Amino acid sequence: MDKYFLRKARISDVKSIHTILMDCSKQGLLLPRSYSDLYGHLRDYYVIARDHGPDVLGCCALSIVWESLAEIRSLAIVSELRGMGWGRKLVESCLSEAITLGIYKVFTLTYQSAFFSRLGFVEISKDVLPQKVWADCLRCPKFPDCDETAMLMEM
Repeated sequence: MDKYFLRKARISDVKSIHTILMDCSKQGLLLPRSYSDLYGHLRDYYVIARDHGPDVLGCCALSIVWESLAEIRSLAIVSELRGMGWGRKLVESCLSEAITLGIYKVFTLTYQSAFFSRLGFVEISKDVLPQKVWADCLRCPKFPDCDETAMLMEM
């Protein structure tokens, strides 16, 4: 039986992360990320890895937006591991890193608002997010008709 653990992402994980994100994107669970974006932000990612083998089975990123604000992005897990608490562990790892960095406000733009609500995030208006966030949105294929829910956690 496979055993899994959380760790920071490595350069060798990018192709697996991309595959997971694209699969989840096709299911309408999140927006896709390009290889360029993944390589450029690899240090933001945590992954679920097997105790053996090269593939990762889930990922989540903490992206620093501003002095006092970070974003949880790209939370994705392969279907066979969903519902086992790995999503919570990934998000909690990102939140722990935010606290370590001295960032106490973390938001997400998500299609999975019930999941984030269970973790303590509350729904907010997208209008309260800084313009820096919208710079990312300009590159989104759904801009300006964003259908994600904005949620915030203040720790």
